[in-house]
Amino acid sequence: MSRAASRRADLERSASLFAALGDPTRLELVARLAADETQSITRLTAGLGLSRQAVSKHLRVLASAGFVRRAAAGRESRWTVEPRRLDVARRYLDMMSQRWDDRLRDLERHLEPKIG
Repeated sequence: MSRAASRRADLERSASLFAALGDPTRLELVARLAADETQSITRLTAGLGLSRQAVSKHLRVLASAGFVRRAAAGRESRWTVEPRRLDVARRYLDMMSQRWDDRLRDLERHLEPKIG
């Protein structure tokens, strides 16, 4: 795979991560799951003002992006956050932040008055 194709594939994977996180309800669900190890759909739905079906749909989107996983616990499902996937998103944001820092540093050097 060429470098450009590899970069494109990385961008597409990252885009799917951020698309899944691009909804306030899904961000809230990830935050709730990150704060507590596992939670039932009933507990996750509490206080959101959404139906269980709506929350389940959001969880399926997050699960397809790899952010959460479901485990059966008797008759109910328990949801957990997938920290490795969150780390992938964090690393991407760190990389973009570093690029901007580098570019701003280059701009600063270019704009500094030359002494000598």
